[in-house]
Amino acid sequence: MKKIILSFAALCFIFPLSAQVSITKSSLIFPLQEKHVHGSSLVALPNGDFLAAWFYGSGERSADDVKIMGARLKKGENKWSHPFVLADTEGLPDCNPVLFLNKKGKLFLVWIAVQANRWEYSILKYKTSVNYLKAGAPVWNWQDNILLKPGDEFAKETAVKFKELPPLHHGWAEYAPEYDDMIIDAAKDLRKRSIGWMTRIKPWITNSGKILLPLYSDGFNMSMMAISEDNGDSWRASLPIVGRGPIQPALAQKKDGTLVAYMRDSGDSPNKVHTSFSKDEGESWSASTKTDIPNTASVELCVLSNGDWAFLGNDIDDGRYILSLYISDDEGESWKWKTRIEDHPKGEGSYSYPSLIQTKDGKLHMTYSFHKGNKEKSIKYVVVDPKKIKN
Repeated sequence: MKKIILSFAALCFIFPLSAQVSITKSSLIFPLQEKHVHGSSLVALPNGDFLAAWFYGSGERSADDVKIMGARLKKGENKWSHPFVLADTEGLPDCNPVLFLNKKGKLFLVWIAVQANRWEYSILKYKTSVNYLKAGAPVWNWQDNILLKPGDEFAKETAVKFKELPPLHHGWAEYAPEYDDMIIDAAKDLRKRSIGWMTRIKPWITNSGKILLPLYSDGFNMSMMAISEDNGDSWRASLPIVGRGPIQPALAQKKDGTLVAYMRDSGDSPNKVHTSFSKDEGESWSASTKTDIPNTASVELCVLSNGDWAFLGNDIDDGRYILSLYISDDEGESWKWKTRIEDHPKGEGSYSYPSLIQTKDGKLHMTYSFHKGNKEKSIKYVVVDPKKIKN
């Protein structure tokens, strides 16, 4: 598959950064405070309200008081509601919430409960609601776990796809196993491939209603999809997205039906956004390859109503102090327009893990972690007019 991706340097030279006039609204969901807040998700509700979720507590996987919090922005208002609890597994950290509506309008909250305070032992949990339009938290009508059991084909696919990657002979000593061989061997273990899958980014829902929920594993340092063909009542695993560090997939679909995953780089330097492609609605994926977009922390994608694509992420290779929004008019073959959402000197804050959606009026709405320091943390809400980026 031929791809044309302009280098980051070329983007900066040819396409000057758009002025901040593209931002039409910007606010913190709650005042800066010292507890850890991270991993937000945003959904637009049918009545015009917005619902946001994030995790909050004394830390992340090692802090057992971490819970999923939420807030509501009522239609026509500028101030978010006081935060409320969305989920709290007693004695375990709850992290990485994802909010979305299925084709029938049912609201889903999917997240992870971190067992043994280790990411690789996380379990997937979800709640659903059909009564979520009133003030405050949704009224949940169902809760369960998403239990996946990737079969032997997972191990076979891992071995095959690693052979398609350029040779890499990384080990920690002459007697130590190479990285690729360790992952291939771990994929043969049913116990390892059945647990530790984590959420981060909203699903892609096909026209038929098939839900592709992006997942990633810190144990495998790879990704896959949880697939539902019954509007989220049951789930199964796709084949893995194999590569050296492709995690936290964000999805888009081309007009020809090809699904594209853009992923955070959790592998070797140089740190670049990974991509992978699926020609069978997310069942199998090409081995990931790196683009020219620098990356260390965050990726998000949104297919706009006019056919443009939007990419939101940390397009730097040494931190989270810059967050940029790109626009493409050729389905990601090139990214001709760009604006900074956050742009600060290194060491002056962290802005990451965004959620990005579009509303019927064409505006882009996003939330992301806004950390000015150890005791100054919130979730920021920003609205952007993509037309002003292209002007």
